[in-house]
Amino acid sequence: MMKFPGSVLVSLVLFVAETAAALCLSGAYRAAGDRMWQWLTLLFALLPCALVQLSLVFIHRDVSRDRPLVLLLHLLQLGPLVRCVEVFYIYFRAGRVEEPYVSITKKRQMPKDGYSEEIEKEVGQAEGKLCTHRSAFSRASVIQAFLGSAPQLTLQLYICVLQQEITAARSIFMVLSLLSIVYGALRCNILAIKIKYDDYDVSVKPAAYLCIFMWRSFEIATRVTVLVLFSSVLQIWILPVVLVNFFGFFFYPWILFWQSKSPFPENIEKALSRVGTTIVLCLLTFLYAGINMFCWSAVQVKLNDPDLINKSQNWYRLTVYYMLRFIENAFLLLMWYIYKTDVYLYVCAPLLVLQLLISYCMAVLFMLVFYQFCHPCKKLFSSSISEGLLSCFKFLCFICKPPTSTILMDKAEVKCPENTGDARSSSKTIDSQKGISHQSVSSNA
Repeated sequence: MMKFPGSVLVSLVLFVAETAAALCLSGAYRAAGDRMWQWLTLLFALLPCALVQLSLVFIHRDVSRDRPLVLLLHLLQLGPLVRCVEVFYIYFRAGRVEEPYVSITKKRQMPKDGYSEEIEKEVGQAEGKLCTHRSAFSRASVIQAFLGSAPQLTLQLYICVLQQEITAARSIFMVLSLLSIVYGALRCNILAIKIKYDDYDVSVKPAAYLCIFMWRSFEIATRVTVLVLFSSVLQIWILPVVLVNFFGFFFYPWILFWQSKSPFPENIEKALSRVGTTIVLCLLTFLYAGINMFCWSAVQVKLNDPDLINKSQNWYRLTVYYMLRFIENAFLLLMWYIYKTDVYLYVCAPLLVLQLLISYCMAVLFMLVFYQFCHPCKKLFSSSISEGLLSCFKFLCFICKPPTSTILMDKAEVKCPENTGDARSSSKTIDSQKGISHQSVSSNA
C-alpha cells in the first residue's frame, strides 16, 4: 500500500497560509501609510513564490513536455495547488487500474549484526509519480522557508521592535513563518539523509522528527532574534554582517570547485545549455547561502559531484560552523548590550542575553542527541558524533598549542638569568682572589 502524501499536504497548507497572511498584512501596512513595510512584505512573499513555481516546473520537466495549461497556472502562481490536486488524484486512483508495467528497485536494509540484506521492490507508475511529487514539494518547502519565510520573520520581528507593538495579524504571520522555516529545515535534513544513503531503505522514526524539530526551532528562533536585536541598535552595521555571511557561503562551493580543477558539470539536465546550467548552479548555491545564514545546512553542496551533494559525513565542518556561529551570536549580543537604546528600557538585558545563549546551546544539544541516538543511518557512520567531536577538539587543541621549540626556548630564557648571575658571582670571587694575592705579594716585597 502506498504511503499517504501527508508531506505534500503540509507543504501546500503552509505555502497558502503564509502567502495569504503576507498579502493581508501588506494591505494593513498600506492602510496605515507604511509604504516601505508594505513593499518589503510583498517582496519577501512574491519572490519565493516565483522560485517555487520555477523549481516545480524544473523538477517535473514541464518545459520539454506539451503542457501549456500547467505552465499557464504556474505563471498565475497556482502551481502548488494544481500539483497537490494531481497528487491526490494519483493516490486515490492507484490500485483501481492495473499498472501496465512496473520497475524493480533494489534497496539494502540497515546492517543487523554486521550483515545487510538486499531487498527487491516493485514500483508502479503511480508510486513513481508520487515519489517525484514528494521530492518536488520537499525542495519547494526548503526554498519557501529560507528565501521567503526567514527574511519575512526577521522583517516582521524588526517592525515589532521599532513600533513596540505586536498586533494579532503580525503575531499569527510570524508564527506561520517560523513553522514554515522549521518545516523547511526538517525537510532539508530528511532530503540530505535520503540522498546520502540512496542505496539503503531509510525509515525515519518519530523520535528523529521530534529531535530535528526541537533542534531547528531553537537554532532558527535564536538566530533571528539575535539579528533583529543587533539591527535595531546598529542599523548600518547589520548590512556588512549579512553580506559577509551570505557571500561567504555563496562562494564557498565555487572556491572548492575551482580548487578541485574538475570539468564543468554537464549532466544536470540534458535540455539545458551551458548558460542554463550555470544559472541553475548559481540558484542552488544561492539557496545554500540562504540556509546557512540562519542554520546549519544538512545538505552540503559539492559542484564537482554528479549529484551536486557531498555525501561524506564531515564532523569537522559541523563543529567549526557551530563554534563560529556561537561566537558570532555572542559578539552581536554584546554589541547590542553595549549600544542598546531606550526601547529596551524595561527589558532585563543580561537575562535576555543569557536566555538566547542557552537557547542556542539547547539547539546544539538536540542536534547531538539526533546524531548520536536518533539518526536512521547511524549504523553506517564511520565514527559517532561523540568520537568525531572529540577528534575535532583534539585537533583544535593541537593547533592552539604552541610548538615544542617555543616552550624549550622559554624555559631556556628562564634559566639564563640564573646562570648569568652565577657567572657574575664567580667572576667576582676570582677578581677578589686576584686582589688578595696581589696584596700578599706587595706586603712580602
